[in-house]
Amino acid sequence: MPKYLFHGSYTEEGLKGLLKDGGTKRMEETKKAVESLGGKFESYYFAFGDNDYYLIADIPERVSAIAGSLLVNVSGAVNAKITALIDPVEVDQAIEKTMDWRPPGQ
Repeated sequence: MPKYLFHGSYTEEGLKGLLKDGGTKRMEETKKAVESLGGKFESYYFAFGDNDYYLIADIPERVSAIAGSLLVNVSGAVNAKITALIDPVEVDQAIEKTMDWRPPGQ
């Protein structure tokens, strides 16, 4: 199952909800959301810096991962981003591939 990193920041509205419900409750709600997409929740962390949270989850296919990101963002409580994670074995497989290509200007 493909693995994704979801990360983002809470809006003012989202922070109010986080302060009301707490971090553990937010993680539990996120786990339920991932599972409702057919995914497997791996980890959830809060952080300092540009992103308030990081979530790693296995999602069965890209459409479901995109749906999750869209639904979170449309809530207005979170500004979320999604990154597809690449397994080292996939990198090994990619290294073995070739293609017919010429860089610009060469």
